[in-house]
Amino acid sequence: MTDLVRAPAPVVMGVLNVTPDSFSDGGRYADLDAAVGHGVRLHGEGAHLIDVGGESTRPGAERVDPETEAARVVPVIRELSAAGVPVSIDTTRARVAEAALTAGAAVVNDVSGGLADPDMARVVRDAGCPWVLMHWRGHSRGMRELAHYTDVVTDVRAELAQRVDAALRAGVAADRIVVDPGLGFAKTAEHNWQLSARLPELLDLGYPLLFGASRKSYLGRLLATADGTPRPPDDREAATVATSVLAVAAGAWGVRVHDVRATVDALAVWRATGGPRLVAPVGATTGSAGAGEGRR
Repeated sequence: MTDLVRAPAPVVMGVLNVTPDSFSDGGRYADLDAAVGHGVRLHGEGAHLIDVGGESTRPGAERVDPETEAARVVPVIRELSAAGVPVSIDTTRARVAEAALTAGAAVVNDVSGGLADPDMARVVRDAGCPWVLMHWRGHSRGMRELAHYTDVVTDVRAELAQRVDAALRAGVAADRIVVDPGLGFAKTAEHNWQLSARLPELLDLGYPLLFGASRKSYLGRLLATADGTPRPPDDREAATVATSVLAVAAGAWGVRVHDVRATVDALAVWRATGGPRLVAPVGATTGSAGAGEGRR
């Protein structure tokens, strides 16, 4: 597989949740054939990587045991890998990551940034695979109460730097690390907008950055009807595409999305116009307050 960490073009990560309770597509791909078919379809639409997750991280979600999580993801990863589809494993557990890597996954996408399982660094180090370190303050059940910052961008940058330092101390190679600001994880809508507007400050860490706004509730609130009803998750595609292209224009390495084709098309337009870069004024903010909904 091509080394995606050094990819010259924006990387598109397609979301494949094999869970019954994810916020936007829970239960749609719990069946093995449906999951594999969807992953193959996303890859055919242009996704460079299919991100397979077996545990919901929406706010309030209860944890599943590692055996259940592994049983959900490993067969899907094995089938997708056999079909030539590059796969990442979306997990916070070292045991699940190790099983997924054995089944053919090439990247570990860890929403906890290594905090949830101290053995994750060893697994990643020994595998020599890329590791996405996301900003995280706690599990889904209580993360809303953790959305308190002095300055969200400064604080997230500092906490991500701590996770990078811990990974390096554990022996993970610097060129295997990708960071993720964790939109919606212990973040309000206003926090998400500030992070989006000030991505260059996070890019100053010197690592590739993955941006994942796809279908999240702060987009639904932005597009709410006159009576305040948020736009449903499946109707947030245009907003997702807009945030993804703006993130890439600001320097993001990759984007994590549910609707791959629209994002790939928009990035083709961006490239055809010369790949213009966007640098927002430091401190620029927009949007309105409200809780996010984690990853899935």
